[in-house]
Amino acid sequence: MTYCCAMRLQDGMVFISDTRTNAGVDHISVFRKLYTFGVSNERFIVIQTSGNLATTQAVIGHLQNQLELKLEPNLYSLNTMFEVAELVGHTLRKVIADVTSDTVEQSNYFCSLLVGGQIGSAEMQLYNIYPQGNFIAATPDTPFFQIGESKYGKPILDRALKYDMPLHDALRCSLISFDSTLRSNVSVGMPLDALVYQKDTLRVPVGKRIYEEDSYFSVISKQWSETLKRGLQTMPEPTEDYFN
Repeated sequence: MTYCCAMRLQDGMVFISDTRTNAGVDHISVFRKLYTFGVSNERFIVIQTSGNLATTQAVIGHLQNQLELKLEPNLYSLNTMFEVAELVGHTLRKVIADVTSDTVEQSNYFCSLLVGGQIGSAEMQLYNIYPQGNFIAATPDTPFFQIGESKYGKPILDRALKYDMPLHDALRCSLISFDSTLRSNVSVGMPLDALVYQKDTLRVPVGKRIYEEDSYFSVISKQWSETLKRGLQTMPEPTEDYFN
């Protein structure tokens, strides 16, 4: 399984994905699930993947092949992020259709994708693309999407993340979300791939791969655990009627 989180905020975008892929307890591998595309000063695009690994790799492979062979349309020829989401959704739908039939269950090949970025002077956009190829867009009211094992990391995002939150705070919030997920679900694992994009720069960030020994992530993890413990200890004691 996997966990991917993407945020579209007032000042920019934050993307983090884990890298664990498992086909049983004795077959665990590391695969990248965060892919970047872009042309400096023109466009910046990120695709995050969750689900059937063969399907997600085929989708990325088709998109890369279109760029290398200059087939139209491709990620660099489209004019809007909406068109990018349509192309990715169409590619996903085609990949699933090509490997399934009436006798093969389509859901075995399902995957979900997050697509975000900015083209030219247009607004940044973030889309959650479903296995059927359709999608929804993030908004100031709902500024983040998750795919994969999202339930353990969702509470901190629901409580703390705001559209106008500075990028440094949003990154910290997302790392805590991943720390909570890593502690509760063995199907999500290190290293993590993190990328922060600043609005209107149209620059493709290098991003950072976060390993278990990463000093900052270790500090965040330890301090968050200690904060939760202190918070629990400072809460009012339950009244006696709870013990009757």
